[in-house]
Amino acid sequence: MATERHSNWRLAGFASLSIPLTAMMLPVTLYLPNYYATDLGVSLSGVMWAFAAMRIFDLAFDPALGLIMDRVETRFGRFRPWVVAGVPIAMVGLYMLFMAQPGITPVYILGWMIFAMIGQSMGQLGAMAWVAQAAPQYSERTRVYGWMQAMTLIGMLVILTLPVIVAKLGGSEALGVQVMGWLVIGLLPPTVLLALKSLPEPRVRSSGEVAGWQHYWAMIRRPNVLRLLGTDILLGTAPTLAGTLLFFYYKAAYGIDRGEAAAFLLFYFVGGLVGAPIWPQLAKRIGKHRALTTAAIIYAFFQVMVLVAPNNDGARIGLMFLAGLPFGAGSILLRSMMADVRDEVRLETGVDQSGMLFSLLSGTIKIGTTIAVSGSLAILTAVGFDAKAGTANSEQAVTVLGLLFTLAPAAMGLIAAWLISGHKLDATAHDEIRRRLDERDGREAERAGAEPLPNVGLSPSWSAEAPDAEPLKPK
Repeated sequence: MATERHSNWRLAGFASLSIPLTAMMLPVTLYLPNYYATDLGVSLSGVMWAFAAMRIFDLAFDPALGLIMDRVETRFGRFRPWVVAGVPIAMVGLYMLFMAQPGITPVYILGWMIFAMIGQSMGQLGAMAWVAQAAPQYSERTRVYGWMQAMTLIGMLVILTLPVIVAKLGGSEALGVQVMGWLVIGLLPPTVLLALKSLPEPRVRSSGEVAGWQHYWAMIRRPNVLRLLGTDILLGTAPTLAGTLLFFYYKAAYGIDRGEAAAFLLFYFVGGLVGAPIWPQLAKRIGKHRALTTAAIIYAFFQVMVLVAPNNDGARIGLMFLAGLPFGAGSILLRSMMADVRDEVRLETGVDQSGMLFSLLSGTIKIGTTIAVSGSLAILTAVGFDAKAGTANSEQAVTVLGLLFTLAPAAMGLIAAWLISGHKLDATAHDEIRRRLDERDGREAERAGAEPLPNVGLSPSWSAEAPDAEPLKPK
């Protein structure tokens, strides 16, 4: 089995796309609900309705998109065309969301969020599946996704810095939100071109069997897939819930405005950037599932500590940094683990279902966002919380807000740690899967009398018929 190690320059170029493509989700979930409610006069219930309805659409769209990806091949590749096509769609949607004017309605928010998320889903899902093809080895995959997460965090840090800079220069909070939107829009075209230049997508020779809904339903019932999806829902919901409520919490509990709270949040993502290279290295030593278990426990501990931290800026900055260290672990390791499952599924079924597998992972992230934004805002509305009242809110409302901000995400982290600790597809098992795939792919090529596909230093990645593979036996 080939074990080519991609250069850091190539990985950095490819991963640069993650700066705008993934980082665009941060201001959408952290800033826009607060911005729409406080600056543009949209009711909290209206914002809640728009986000919930958009995610319902997303949950149907992503699996359908994944299925189409697995059924369509072009001379340009299977996944790259979707990335390229998604960029202009995302740009138009982001412009309409970030440059919105007073008087918009929940229907306006819903329509343009759906438009933007279609483009984001096409780009993000295509990029994740692209990596699964280009890096077939157990540890190399984690390294590529680690680079993607590091670039995502760099983008988040830059985006979060912008409102602070705008405020220091005398600009309004509304202008700070608009500048974030322009940054993401401006970065999308050059980074997608750099990604195309940096990392080729290996060609795939299909077995001839086309992925269908029957494969999707069989795959979604697999225990290892369900375990990864459940963990992703928990680890996606926890920080998104805390992030959604961060501005509300600091304003209501301490009278800290959005600009100052954004400065604290910067240190959370600095911690995430520092932690990004730690998790691939730890996974290489102890396994991906054990590394992720460790990260989830660390996250839960420091999230609780936020509630009991001293009321001073130094303590807040320190805890934000420490709580951010495990931030990228879920994104890096779960994507890499799902790519390993993709190989297992292809060995057992003979069908490459990369698009559908990563659509599931992409969908669970959005489930977490839906729960975080819509569920928390619904609870706050029920207890009488007023986004504009700040410290004038009732003690009960502020207490509920604090519990939602700290204890609820911590509990999700602990449950996720318990769930992922039972994962069985480790490095040894995956090496055996790759060995058998390589042997079967070689037999298929010889039987077909075909010339080997260009390997670009990678393990052969065309599919073969399932009957030639021995069934996997659990250890």
